[in-house]
Amino acid sequence: MTPARPPADAPLTDHLRHWARHRPQQRAFSHVDFPDTASPGQHRTLGWRALDARARAVADRLVTLAAPGDRAALVMPQGLDYVAAFLGCLYARVIAVPLFSPRLPGHAGGLAAVLADCEPGCLLTDSATVTAVDAFVLDHALPAVPVVPVDRLPLQRFAFDEVEAAPVPDDIAYLQYTSGSTRDPVGVMISHANVVANARQAIDAFAGDLDDPGATTAVGWLPLFHDMGLVLSVAAPVLGGFPSVLMDPAAFLENPARWLRLLSAYDGTISAAPNFAYDYCVARTDPAVADELRLDRVRALINGSEPVRPGTIDRFRAAFAPAGLDPAVHCPAYGLAEATVFVSADAPTAEPTTVACDAGALAEGRIESAQDRAGAAAVLVSCGAPVGQEVRIVDAEGAALPQGRVGEIELRGPNMGRGYWKRADRTLLDPGGWLRTGDYGALLDGRLLVTGRLKDVIIVDGRNHYPQDIEETVQSAVDLVRRDRLAAFGVTRADDTGEELVVVAEHRRELDPTEEETRARERDVRAAVFARHGLRLAALLLVPPGSVPRTSSGKVARAACRARFLDGDFDPW
Repeated sequence: MTPARPPADAPLTDHLRHWARHRPQQRAFSHVDFPDTASPGQHRTLGWRALDARARAVADRLVTLAAPGDRAALVMPQGLDYVAAFLGCLYARVIAVPLFSPRLPGHAGGLAAVLADCEPGCLLTDSATVTAVDAFVLDHALPAVPVVPVDRLPLQRFAFDEVEAAPVPDDIAYLQYTSGSTRDPVGVMISHANVVANARQAIDAFAGDLDDPGATTAVGWLPLFHDMGLVLSVAAPVLGGFPSVLMDPAAFLENPARWLRLLSAYDGTISAAPNFAYDYCVARTDPAVADELRLDRVRALINGSEPVRPGTIDRFRAAFAPAGLDPAVHCPAYGLAEATVFVSADAPTAEPTTVACDAGALAEGRIESAQDRAGAAAVLVSCGAPVGQEVRIVDAEGAALPQGRVGEIELRGPNMGRGYWKRADRTLLDPGGWLRTGDYGALLDGRLLVTGRLKDVIIVDGRNHYPQDIEETVQSAVDLVRRDRLAAFGVTRADDTGEELVVVAEHRRELDPTEEETRARERDVRAAVFARHGLRLAALLLVPPGSVPRTSSGKVARAACRARFLDGDFDPW
C-alpha cells in the first residue's frame, strides 16, 4: 500500500522529503553525458534519498549567506547539481533564479542583464564553472557576491522531519525570466503554489499511474532555465514521484538521435520540445536509426514554445512510424512563463487536429474553414483544451468573444504568476484574476487555436496578418531559405501611410545559387505571399546563416530582427 502523499498544495520540498523517506533507493534523477560522438551515453543517477541529501546540503549553506526572500542565481551547466541547487533554494526559502553557465555562447549580455536585475545574494555553480563565473562577474562589473560550487558541499545525515520552516504557498519560489522575443527579459515571480499547481496540471494531462513508479519517465533536453524544462523535468517528477532523465541541449543539437534513443529506453516516456526540434530530428537522423528505436514506449511528446506546424507533425510521424511511434502521442501545446508554463495541450489519446483557415475570414478575425489546405491563409493546429484553468478570448476592449472569433487569449487559474520582479508598474492580473497573454487566438469546440503574438501582428491596409503564417509560406515556396530561420515583420512605409511587409531570411548553408537563381526565387516568394495572403512583399533580405537573432530558448526574436533591419545592421548575402 502506497503511503499517504503530502496534501495536493504542499510545497515541492514536502514531496521530495516524502519520496526520500518512502522510496529512498529508487531512481529519481539521471543525467546522461556524451563525452564524444561515439559514446552511447554515460549515466549518473541519484535516488530520492541522495537527491534530498544534496538539496539539504545546498540549503544548509544558503541559510548562512542569504535570508528568506533573497535571491540565489543558478549559473551552471545542465545536470544533477542544477536540480539539487534549485531544490536547495526551495528548502532554504531563498528565491531561485534559474539561469545558465557563462560559457553558453551568444548570451553573455542577457546573463549580465538578468544578474543585474535580480541582484542575487550568491551565485550557485559547480566546481568546473567557478573560474568562468568569477571572470564573468569581473568582466561585466557585477557586484561581488559569494560563489558556491554546490558539488563541493559536505553531505550530512538529516532526519526527515529536520527542516527549516516550510515555505508558505504564496512565497516566491523562483523568478522565471522571459525569453525576450518581443521585449527585454523580465522576471516572472512564480510562487510555491504556482509551480505545484502547474506541475499537477501537467501530470493530469500526460502522466500515467503514479502508484506505479515505472509507468512514467520524463526525458528532457530542454534547458532547466527554460520554463517547460524546469516544470516537466524537475517539478512534475518531484511532485509525482517518477524518474527524470536529463541531457544537455548541446548533446541534442549535436545528435538528435540521442534524445530518440533515451525516449526508447524507458516505459511511458514523456518529453517536450519546440516545433523546430521535431523537424531537426527528421533532417538529422539516419533513417536506419528508426529500426533501432522503440518509440512505442513513448506516452507523450509535447510540441510547444513556438508555433506548431502541421507539416512538421506529418514529417515526424512518417519518419518514425517504423519505430512504432503512435501518431496520437504528438501533443501540440500552448503555454507561457506568466502561467508558470503549461496552459493547454492535446491529450495523448487522439491524433492532432488542424483547421485550414479561409484567408479573408482570418484577416477579419474569424476562424472559418477553407475549401482545402492549399487555398488556406493558414493551417492552425489545435493546442487542445485547458487543464485546471480557464481560457477566454477577448476583444480590444476586454469583452469576451464567442467561439470562432479571434482576439487576445486570457487565462485564469492557480498557476498564474504573482507579478513581475521589480516591475510594480506592470500588472500581471486584472481585478478578476485574468492574465492578458499578449497572444492572439480563438476557441473552437472548446479547443485553443493560437494565431500569433499580439505585438508581432502585421497590419496592412487594416487587415491582420500573422508572421508565422507568412514565414511558413516563404520557406515552403523555395528551398533557398533555412527552415525556421526567418522573420516576417511590418515596417512603416516611406510615406507614413501604414505598414508594409519585410522578410529577413537566412539562406541554407549548403547552397550557393547564382544571382540569377536568387532573383528567380525571390520572384517565387513574392508570388506565393501575394497568392496566399494578398500581400505585396516590400523586401526580402537574404542573410548568412546565424544572422537572424534568436532568444535564449531558441525562438526567432522578431522585434530584435526588425530593429537590426531598420538600423541597417544586416550584411546581405
